[in-house]
Amino acid sequence: MNIIVLETATEACSVAVQSGDKIVSEYVICPQQHSQRILPMLAHALSEAGLAKQDIDGIGFGHGPGSFTGVRIAMGMTQGLALGLDIPVVGVSTLGAMAQQIFAQQPKVTDVFAAIDARMDEVYFAHYRCIDNIAVVQGVEQVISPATTLTLLPNTLHNDIASGCAALVGTGWQAYPELSEYAHDTPAVLYPDARYMLAFVEQALAAGLGQAVEQVEPQYLRNTVTWKKLPGKE
Repeated sequence: MNIIVLETATEACSVAVQSGDKIVSEYVICPQQHSQRILPMLAHALSEAGLAKQDIDGIGFGHGPGSFTGVRIAMGMTQGLALGLDIPVVGVSTLGAMAQQIFAQQPKVTDVFAAIDARMDEVYFAHYRCIDNIAVVQGVEQVISPATTLTLLPNTLHNDIASGCAALVGTGWQAYPELSEYAHDTPAVLYPDARYMLAFVEQALAAGLGQAVEQVEPQYLRNTVTWKKLPGKE
């Protein structure tokens, strides 16, 4: 199965191509340049993998949470490619992708706590465990205050991080004083990478869970919260 993934939900921009056992990926930090960079990166990765667009069997994209504009860029380009090629689509969590990277790189880690700075004194937060080599969310992904985030962390987290069985990912830990006590060092993973979304896409496609292009939706987590905070929109 030949799979591609596009990810533009944060300051990072990345693509990944999988053809059998071969994986080609590109990753760059390029704030506000995603729309200019993503398609050339994809074309180069496809060329390196020896594939043409017509060879693609399925496509994944980072469906959020993250920047509203960033999520829309990846989703729009994914929809265009999927429509033209008539192939299924899989949306992948940006939080889950960061957790997956840790599980792939640090086998000792059993729990990952992901937090992306959501601005407005909030973070996108989720807790993951590795089950059958895939990061599986424990509970739900949500947008919450730093203070609420603290109530969802285990009392043993400091010791768990020190022993190497737990890890933090994302930009949220150093963004707010309430959470910075846990971020003595920069988290190992700050942004999602399309390379670590491939496992989710492959699993979904193999299970027949790919969506038609018309069914694809972003996962902002904050669909109504933003509007409630605007004057006159309470």
